[in-house]
Amino acid sequence: MGWLMMSDRDVRRVEVLAEIESGQLKVSDASGILGLSERQVWRLLDRYRCDGGGGIVHRGRGRPSNHQISKGVRELALELVRLHYHDFGPTLAAEKLAERHGLTVSRETLRHWMAEAGLWRTKAQRRQFHRPRLRRQCLGELVQIDGSEHRWFEDRGPPCTLLVFVDDATGRLMALRFVVSESTFSYFEILAAYLRDHGRPLAFYSDKHTVFRVARKDAKGGQGMTQFGRALAELGIEILCANSSQAKGRVERANRTLQDRLVKELRLAGIDSLEAGNALLPGFMAQFNERFAVAPASADDMHRPLTIDDGRLQDILCVRERRYVGRQLTLSYERQRVMLVENEVTRGLAGQYVDSYAFADGRLEFRWQGCALPYTIFDKNQRVMQAEIVENKRLSEVLAYVKQMQDAMPAPTVKSISERNHYEKRGGKRRGRPGAADKHAAAKAKPANVGVGRSTAPTAPLPGPPQH
Repeated sequence: MGWLMMSDRDVRRVEVLAEIESGQLKVSDASGILGLSERQVWRLLDRYRCDGGGGIVHRGRGRPSNHQISKGVRELALELVRLHYHDFGPTLAAEKLAERHGLTVSRETLRHWMAEAGLWRTKAQRRQFHRPRLRRQCLGELVQIDGSEHRWFEDRGPPCTLLVFVDDATGRLMALRFVVSESTFSYFEILAAYLRDHGRPLAFYSDKHTVFRVARKDAKGGQGMTQFGRALAELGIEILCANSSQAKGRVERANRTLQDRLVKELRLAGIDSLEAGNALLPGFMAQFNERFAVAPASADDMHRPLTIDDGRLQDILCVRERRYVGRQLTLSYERQRVMLVENEVTRGLAGQYVDSYAFADGRLEFRWQGCALPYTIFDKNQRVMQAEIVENKRLSEVLAYVKQMQDAMPAPTVKSISERNHYEKRGGKRRGRPGAADKHAAAKAKPANVGVGRSTAPTAPLPGPPQH
């Protein structure tokens, strides 16, 4: 006799039926234990006596279901899927089979058929395993950079962004800085500090943020580079963009660790502002690197010394653009009208192009062949344009600026239609037939008669008979 698979319920029934056969239990008591009627218990007892414990197993086990879909319908559905819906998922394929072919099959049934026929792979089968990338060999060979927007000060301050520079070879935090949001100027500031402290690395590894990469292929200016990319090219540093967040997992994992450890350090120190947070970061980085940084495979340091002075570095780490000078020595910059002061140099620049230098500290200069030009702002119109395209990482900064501008505007005065039409109310009496309200007011103004019967007020004499 072979093995027979039984469920826990069947095993329990066999035990109770055996107790009935041995006289230890009555059928009425067994029906209460098993939750069955006495007639059903008697049926099971007859099967137990004839076939033993195997007779308790459901008779339909191993047999096809009475509601099973025929083999022909299955083959037809799979053939239609192969011909017309080979790249469809089971849900959409089931909808199209019912809509276009009148063949109604549940999506789970169709999913099972397609998986068995090799037309659909389950989620576990579609999973891709990425081969881990080995660390670089030397310090400064590749530095991963990213910005992490988070409530770093919790409820003590507004949310902000932490710019993170992590060395790929060692996992060391090379630079940290709290900023309002990711922008070109914020990256220029942290890059300047990084270059002064460590020198120039071989390459930076970033995501596809527009600070690092030109999103539009048909961009007119910039020669295919952003302002940050242009600055790195002048410094001799390569910029590489990752295809996915997993590719730059070193800095992504560092962000996750910082969102736990750094937040608690800021809480313990009671810090609630960007300035105080940036003052804490150097000490935190030293402790973090001592605990988590690893030794590189090679002892060589690939950082190159910074061989330019601070003035030249500021000219590189700025936003530079070319601007056309009109016949009136005016040019447009950031929705502002700029007028060059007329002198011997600017007088001949009408119809020429000049270079604008916008620095991170707010300074703005216009130069022609390296010579700074005097200018004045003719018309200020700083505002957020209607329907302006705003990146997700700059949304918090833009909304804060919009709120600041709205708070500075005077409260609007709401006028009624009469005030807009310059209507003036006159004090004259109302003309026309008196209404019910006028009659009621006039009746209340008359004095009431005193007493009952003949009035005591003097009356006019009655007229006498007519005289002939």
